[in-house]
Amino acid sequence: MSLRIWIETITVALIAAAMTGCATNTEELLSHDGSTMMDVWNQQTSGTQNGQAALQLLDARQALRRPLTESLVPSSKTPYTRTAQNEIQRQFHRLPNPDLVMYVFPHRAGSEAVPVPGYSTVFSLHQRVQYAMPGERLEDY
Repeated sequence: MSLRIWIETITVALIAAAMTGCATNTEELLSHDGSTMMDVWNQQTSGTQNGQAALQLLDARQALRRPLTESLVPSSKTPYTRTAQNEIQRQFHRLPNPDLVMYVFPHRAGSEAVPVPGYSTVFSLHQRVQYAMPGERLEDY
């Protein structure tokens, strides 16, 4: 199929689709019988057509309006909640980062092979300070 025939076919299909869309009667498609949006909203939310729908809607609204009781509050989140009592206490304690002592034996260094005497150096085991989750470590470090 040549490019010209392909373009003509697509053009005819697009014109046919546009003509079909323009031929639709808006009154047929969006008949509203003179009611406003507020009338439609009140009719659908109050359930005036169907009493069962009104009861289901009322039950759903009552379920959403129930009070928050202690049984609904997750107790596992209590340590993470900020209160005046725990505000001044540390929740995330530092994990120990022990110092390691390394002895460097006497050696020669550089292009001149300069002798370096043996020495000891201290460095931390971890590069950064690590923190425990709340309740994971209670003793101070």
